[in-house]
Amino acid sequence: MSTRTALINACRRQPLQWLAAAGVIIIAPLFFIGGPDWSSTPLDRALWDLGHLIFFALATYAAQPWRRLQGWQLWAVSTLVVLAIGIGIELLQSGLDRQEDWRDVLRNQVGTWLVLAWRPIFSSTSATSRQHWALAGASLLLIAIELGTVGVVAARHIEMNRQMPQLYSFEHNQPNQFWRGPVSPSPLHRPENHPAGGQSLEISLNTRVYSGASLDNLPADWRGYSRLNLALFNPHDDRFTMTLRINDVAHERHSNAYNDRFNTQLVLEPGPNRFTFDLERVRNAPRTRSMDMDNIRRLSIFVIRLPQPRTVYLTELRLD
Repeated sequence: MSTRTALINACRRQPLQWLAAAGVIIIAPLFFIGGPDWSSTPLDRALWDLGHLIFFALATYAAQPWRRLQGWQLWAVSTLVVLAIGIGIELLQSGLDRQEDWRDVLRNQVGTWLVLAWRPIFSSTSATSRQHWALAGASLLLIAIELGTVGVVAARHIEMNRQMPQLYSFEHNQPNQFWRGPVSPSPLHRPENHPAGGQSLEISLNTRVYSGASLDNLPADWRGYSRLNLALFNPHDDRFTMTLRINDVAHERHSNAYNDRFNTQLVLEPGPNRFTFDLERVRNAPRTRSMDMDNIRRLSIFVIRLPQPRTVYLTELRLD
């Protein structure tokens, strides 16, 4: 290749390098400000996490380490530098009360490896070998895994909203994807007219100050419905009391106060228990505002200072 051709190709690449550098400058502050928080949905967090791939792909292209390094040194040095930067970012985020995610360190590497692997193939100055194609294929496989993870979360989010008016489908065999707490799928003790088709959610309660389960991954828009129906099966011979809590996103991002959410007691008699709540009560529960019924974030069922461990079965959770 002539010197003139090489110079022309270099000039053509410069605008792309400048654009990549501009993208790095724009995205960099987002590691520390903005973005999803602990109240965000799993889909919001999954989509945001893809930004690590994009940022480090742009940063690698902007830095163009192949101008100074070649071969295994290029891969080793780039990987170690990105690893150090990624660990530093996560440590800074934890110090700023942001939710760190150590899998982001791997996402950073995938973004860098993608550019290192495909740059020789798109560059007219490098010969394309089987090794280049193998590295490019491996990088695409890693990208596919990350996109597949987001796809699973997105599919779960779509399914969750399609199941309305059910707030939770008892057919799920992995309830921890939706609930936080000691829960497991279980065939019920089968009370008559069981609405969940013989399935229930088993909640194991202990003697800590607070014990129960929280539905964090649920359909957020409750507008257009008037009642909440909830059924629990108490397999014990005596009654005990649980608490139902419902709150929106605004509650968690602001005061998080007791009088800023819906709270009510559930007295469980032995056997099946069914409760119905007017959603107007839920909407008007906060003392100084109305609950945002199209942005419900959490529904919790728990006990306070239970004298002995118990088990309870949730058999219905739906809106009407």
